[in-house]
Amino acid sequence: MESPSGKIRLIYKPFVIIATGFILIYTFLNWLLFIKAGIPLKEDIIQFLLPLGLPWIPILIWLRPRIMLLRFKKDNRSFLFYLLAWAAIAIPTLIAQEYMITATGKLTQLDNISQISQHERTKYYSLKSYYIDKQNFAIEKTATVTGKNNNYLNFLIYIAMPILDNESDTLKFENKYWLGEKYSEQINNHLSDEEKEEKYKIFIEESQQEFYDTYFSYFTYFEVIGNTRDHDEYNNALKKSEQKATSGNIIFKAHTEPYEARNGNKLSWFFVSLVIGQLAFLFFLQFPKFQAKKLNDFRNRKLTGNRDLKEMLGFVFIPHSVTSIIIDLNLLIFIIMVFSGLGVVSFQSNDLLNWGANFKPLTTNGQWWRLLTSMFLHGGLMHIVVNMIALIFMGLFLEPVLGAAKYAFVYLTTGILASLTSIWWYDATVSGTMRQLTYGINRWWN
Repeated sequence: MESPSGKIRLIYKPFVIIATGFILIYTFLNWLLFIKAGIPLKEDIIQFLLPLGLPWIPILIWLRPRIMLLRFKKDNRSFLFYLLAWAAIAIPTLIAQEYMITATGKLTQLDNISQISQHERTKYYSLKSYYIDKQNFAIEKTATVTGKNNNYLNFLIYIAMPILDNESDTLKFENKYWLGEKYSEQINNHLSDEEKEEKYKIFIEESQQEFYDTYFSYFTYFEVIGNTRDHDEYNNALKKSEQKATSGNIIFKAHTEPYEARNGNKLSWFFVSLVIGQLAFLFFLQFPKFQAKKLNDFRNRKLTGNRDLKEMLGFVFIPHSVTSIIIDLNLLIFIIMVFSGLGVVSFQSNDLLNWGANFKPLTTNGQWWRLLTSMFLHGGLMHIVVNMIALIFMGLFLEPVLGAAKYAFVYLTTGILASLTSIWWYDATVSGTMRQLTYGINRWWN
């Protein structure tokens, strides 16, 4: 029987090497390519999507054949080891990226905002004097859906205010530097349209009062908002503004805490998450035992474990069945939307409309093709992950029974019927596949 040291040598040690190596390599590449070289990729992708998705590559290629040497009472329990390994890599990687951004960001001290053009661009700025023009602000209102099964509806208001050298500059026709302020509220997305609108009105009133009560002059330093969704929304606000915003807008987030405290507890949380993840993997590794034959084959380099992996990946990514074609099409559209700069975690209702989401006033006004195109749109990362997992399991069982033609017919028919049901029940909602998002509430302060 294999000793515990055998598990450490064959499985745990490679896991530690994979986890540590991935975190170090990804963090270095992030610093080199995106922070230092300035490759213009959305920060949501760099700091969230890639750290969550890329760890599966080394796990499936190098760690999976070793985990398959273990014997589990139930086959699906092996997946818990993959999930644990993924979490032990992804979570510290996420925290490491946040820490690196704040830790490597430089502070430039200026007398006034107009001196920015005289210095090299940095992440942070401190100003001896400035004036925030609250009277000539630009505003953008939007909403997103988040949570499992799209349980939450988020109201968002973005306000951009000119940052000037002094109060006399309020008559300037062009402004390049703006202070961003965001207000948000999360409600239950399963409320009726009337309840949602009522809560929206309350949110508007409270945000309005908070905005008027805030004195935007007590800040210790400003942070440049990078290539994020928030930056896009502030730019949308500026496009609608009566003032002439320049093409090179710089939008800032204000901080009241000392600059030295910008890192918070990120470094401590990084090491805590790293240690907990690796200790948890080691703890659960003690319970399953080796399978003698597979262990012997592994030692003799007769590895067959990757065959199942290739079959699984082939089923999903190689278009040889209706199910795989539908999955590939959904994933392709989602990836194109992400790299088009629409976001990762969730998409805005206006963007979904432009891509063919279902919306009763448009659909019933002659754009009936939205009943079909909305079937291949998803509200965000969690939404498409859940739907594709469900589609894989349904396809595995239903397509062999129904046949390719009938299965495709059932999929398209039920999708169109679901779209019709959506516009039947909801007069002012934007919907994609299994998605409800309140839309069309356009009232702001009187």
